[in-house]
Amino acid sequence: MDTLKLRRIAIDTYRENVAYLHRNCEIYQSQGFQALNKIEIYLNGETQPVVAVLNVVDDEKITALDQIGLSEQVFAQLGQPEGALVKVRHATQPKSLSYVHRKISGDRLSYPEYFEIIQDINHNRYSKIEITAYLVGCAESDMEREEVLYLTQAMVNTGDTIHWDGGMVCDKHCIGGIPGNRTSLIVMPIVASYGLLMPKTSSRAITSPAGSADTMEVFAKVELDIVSLQRIVKQHGGCLVWGGTAKLAPVDDILIAVERPLSMDSPGQMVASILSKKVAAGITHLIIDIPVGPTAKVHSYAKAMKLRKLFEYVGDNMGLHLEVMITDGQQPIGAGVGPVLEAQDVLLVLKNDPEASKHLQEKALQLAGRIIEFDAKVRAGQGYYMARDILESGRALEKFNAILDAQGRNHSLLTLGNLSFTVLAPRKGVVSAINNFVIAHIARLAGAPMDQGAGVKLHKKLGDSLKKGAPLYTIYAEFEADFAFAKHAAQQDCGFVIQ
Repeated sequence: MDTLKLRRIAIDTYRENVAYLHRNCEIYQSQGFQALNKIEIYLNGETQPVVAVLNVVDDEKITALDQIGLSEQVFAQLGQPEGALVKVRHATQPKSLSYVHRKISGDRLSYPEYFEIIQDINHNRYSKIEITAYLVGCAESDMEREEVLYLTQAMVNTGDTIHWDGGMVCDKHCIGGIPGNRTSLIVMPIVASYGLLMPKTSSRAITSPAGSADTMEVFAKVELDIVSLQRIVKQHGGCLVWGGTAKLAPVDDILIAVERPLSMDSPGQMVASILSKKVAAGITHLIIDIPVGPTAKVHSYAKAMKLRKLFEYVGDNMGLHLEVMITDGQQPIGAGVGPVLEAQDVLLVLKNDPEASKHLQEKALQLAGRIIEFDAKVRAGQGYYMARDILESGRALEKFNAILDAQGRNHSLLTLGNLSFTVLAPRKGVVSAINNFVIAHIARLAGAPMDQGAGVKLHKKLGDSLKKGAPLYTIYAEFEADFAFAKHAAQQDCGFVIQ
């Protein structure tokens, strides 16, 4: 027997091709396969093989002796029906892995070498272990600015790109690390209302309790193809979607899937991740927001300036008009941390509600104003007031609602987790510091962003006076185990410094 029957195994292995063979399968034993080997699966006609990581099973109900089971992703990639006959063999190691080994040793890589690595990752020739080795190599041996440029170019050139009909196409992006920083959902409708195009493509959370795409998904569908994205932007001037479905710099989303559980976000990878998505989306003018604070990703102004120069170098060489804003990252921006809580903050600002977060509102207006000033007709300093007028007039909310309908509005209610616990001030005093990392960690333990209603709602901010027993924040969770983890973490370290 040299062929196996395909069997679809209904397991989502999240961006990794996985195949399953029974331990007593004749081919498994004769070929000398072992668990976690990479194998190539191909048809008799010697079509392009599909590479997968091998898992071994002992239950014929999962995979029979004459079958090969395929996870959802690899089954779809192979494109054959269940029962089709295929062959398997040991996978040839990608040549580009030798470049990864060199990078781990501290060598500088060329554009062709980065392109080959990214192309192989895109074609599922790397296991997650090998992708991890690549990421650690880049992070630990550092990347020179030319390498970051090569990586950015490679990520753009291995995916689709959007071409607009000339003119200015704007966007903004925060490097992350600050909970509740959902300015994009406010900036985008303001800019679109002004008349500039803003096709906002966002990533899902890597190390945070919610990314812009996670929060937008509370309101509307974010997984749109390029044709739908272009149609919405041409009709309404803006959108906010997840970049993964549109296949813009698709390797970025594969890398993020590995970075997320490792809590990795190295500067070189971060710059390449952000700018590759923007270039692929056809952006011409971009604002980068770098928050600085003791518990932000960037701790000092000097490090912010170094990162700013890296963004500017890569952006200039990619043809982007790029400006960097260094902002206050000492505390969470809005009151909510987690998809539903952040969505509530956004709505309050767009509705000009008196209870809206002034911090979130002000930062969104500053960013929107800078984007509006890309228009040569707007004088420096006037963009802020134009953005404020658009927000206060209700035009931004009207535009936001139109875009939600166009993307596919979610009509269900914004429901918080049914389990809650309020953390109280241990003493009287003034809030002198809030640890962004601790607050984000507690929100993630509570279940965010996977559980949309989980997270943290802040009741106090920096400089607030409080009495002993005053509420600092409330934790929301949907499941008992997550609730217990988050509650325990908050009791160990509440994240607030009171003096």
